[in-house]
Amino acid sequence: MSQVTYQIDSAHSAAHFSVRHMMISNVRGDFTKVSGTLLLDPDKPANSSVEALIDAASINTREAQRDAHLKSADFFDVEKYPEMAFRSKSVAATGDGELQVKGDLTIHGVTREVTLSVEGPTPEAKDPWGNLRIGATATTRINRKDFGLVWNVALEAGGVLVGEEIKISIDLEAVRQA
Repeated sequence: MSQVTYQIDSAHSAAHFSVRHMMISNVRGDFTKVSGTLLLDPDKPANSSVEALIDAASINTREAQRDAHLKSADFFDVEKYPEMAFRSKSVAATGDGELQVKGDLTIHGVTREVTLSVEGPTPEAKDPWGNLRIGATATTRINRKDFGLVWNVALEAGGVLVGEEIKISIDLEAVRQA
């Protein structure tokens, strides 16, 4: 088998994040609009690649005021930087059903190399409409300051309002293209 093309199904995919709040708890959120293309070579993972786009304005932390602040120039500045992007540079199998994907992540106009640990892709499954689908979950950690997201408030008791380390998890489902 050679390369197979899949389109990310935005209705069944999302990028999730978690960040420390006031150094005492985690705040979680999602970007609900993820799109892109996967080129997979099941026999030779190194011949595989991924390009994904995330609509920065699709952020949802279940708190409207916080979402508005995160969309503002203090953080993602969605008017100026409407999309985040990931473009792979290398794919390697690291175990049964596990991949390591290195690539360039662009957030807030800043591009840095990151490594995604990927569970999957799953074996293809046929949906009720006859489409072949796969799924995968990718995780990584970044320092938000590396991407120019530096807004913060010092706390009276010490520490800061928003942590620097961001845990990222991407759940995606993709449909095989003819």
